[in-house]
Amino acid sequence: MMRFLPGGYGDLQLDIVGLFQQFSLAILGEASVESSARIAALSWTFLLPRLIPAPQALIRASRPERLDPAAAKVVGAFSGGQRDRVNYIAHLLHDGDSLPPYSVRCERISKNNFPEEIKARALGPTTLLAFLGCAMSCALLALSIHLQDGMALLATILLSFLSTLVGIGSRWRLVLSERKATRTVPISDVVINYPHGAFVIVKCGEDVARSLYWAPEECKYYRSTRSYRLISLIGTLILMFGVICLGNATINVQLGYAASYIILNAAYWIVAALPQRWNWDLRCYDRVPEPYQGGEKNKSFTTALWKAIAISGTTKWVRVAGIAPVTDAWDMWLRKAAQVIKDEPCTLDDKTGLLKLPDWDPEEYLSTAHTEINAADSDRAQNTGGAMV
Repeated sequence: MMRFLPGGYGDLQLDIVGLFQQFSLAILGEASVESSARIAALSWTFLLPRLIPAPQALIRASRPERLDPAAAKVVGAFSGGQRDRVNYIAHLLHDGDSLPPYSVRCERISKNNFPEEIKARALGPTTLLAFLGCAMSCALLALSIHLQDGMALLATILLSFLSTLVGIGSRWRLVLSERKATRTVPISDVVINYPHGAFVIVKCGEDVARSLYWAPEECKYYRSTRSYRLISLIGTLILMFGVICLGNATINVQLGYAASYIILNAAYWIVAALPQRWNWDLRCYDRVPEPYQGGEKNKSFTTALWKAIAISGTTKWVRVAGIAPVTDAWDMWLRKAAQVIKDEPCTLDDKTGLLKLPDWDPEEYLSTAHTEINAADSDRAQNTGGAMV
């Protein structure tokens, strides 16, 4: 027979502060849970009844409406559009975190119809976490029944279905903006410049450019904000009652909970350390690298900028985004770079299949430009000083 409080209500522990301190393992790991909660809520497995560390991380007063962008300058190579952030999905698609400093990568991005939308990967790390937490709940439920511990049974039910309740309020789908106008627009190629000097040149159509780079991603939730706040309130109460029940469970079940939360915390931290790209299904976009002679890696920003200019076929975006220093020497360098790519545009090498860049030394020309400008400034300073005397 299931036992709840063998000694009556006099044995009930209601020291909430002490209970939370005693079972701090159940509420630690908030940062690791938050890092994977957004993508996990895209999958149906987010609704599974399961144990999760730090469930309070999922109980918020409000929900984010946008995905977090990455720091970078995004500029239309020919359109003149400019942004100071690169959208989250675009950053994932180009694997921006893996770019070495001063590297230059060229990729062609196109949209296909399978699958129709971006979603969570079916067997990604967050999905495996959901199954692990569900297995822990089943094991503790069986242990509670075996020991005939009623309070442990209530704790397991409350803490497990808390994740289902919060999942109902947090489920969402990703909505990307679609281009509705049909008028003719400039070439839609995009250049991304990351703070560490890396460049990504994107060859794409206007539909892809609008969806991935110019319009922000929207988190479309299945439940209204009012419903979510009510769910958060109920979830908070369930969490408190769950901890109280766990505090009144037998020591054997409490040890089982301690072991479960240690394992779950370790698993969530491991998943948080993995690349976020592993959690997303981005197959609706085809990403085709376009290699070129000389390779992606470079030793200086000047060489990287020159390669980005040569591949994009224009220097207009450099000044639009404010990427190059505003000096006379750099203005001279940019004019020369524009003339070089006009006289000798990039061509495809039939033997290697690689894009061939113009034969020009950007480092040497920049040094020459600085020398000429410095000499001119020195002469001007001397002439001005002589006139004053």
